[in-house]
Amino acid sequence: MSYLIDESTRQVRQFVCQCCGTQAERTWAHVDRDGAAAAVYYASCYHHNGVHEAWIDAILGTWGRDDYSDHLTFSCRVGPVQGSPLPAATLVDGGFVSPDEPVFGHKVSREEGLRHPRLADFWALVDTVLERDALVRRHVYGTAATP
Repeated sequence: MSYLIDESTRQVRQFVCQCCGTQAERTWAHVDRDGAAAAVYYASCYHHNGVHEAWIDAILGTWGRDDYSDHLTFSCRVGPVQGSPLPAATLVDGGFVSPDEPVFGHKVSREEGLRHPRLADFWALVDTVLERDALVRRHVYGTAATP
């Protein structure tokens, strides 16, 4: 089973980072798995102190109805890490900058997420975003998205 970004729903917006005042970009889209809507992701691409990093929030759950009871929000930071020449993804508290709205469901803390049964699903979605979202891939790796 693999994720597929629904490009017809993808949006991009520019904004000013509240912590440092630099320009940033956010992209988001619905994601399908096995032909059914399975998630929504938000990827915010920052230039904090000249460092390219992306913060990815993903809401996993059932879509297409107004019941958010099975929604889970996981989040990670993707960027440089000490001791590695390549960027890495680090799990963080889920949706900590997102509003407290029902659509986000349960915001999974880092501690909870490290042992959560849906963690593998989240990492598979992050891999899809890093491979297929052109804005995120270019920001993190400096290359175009894979076809």
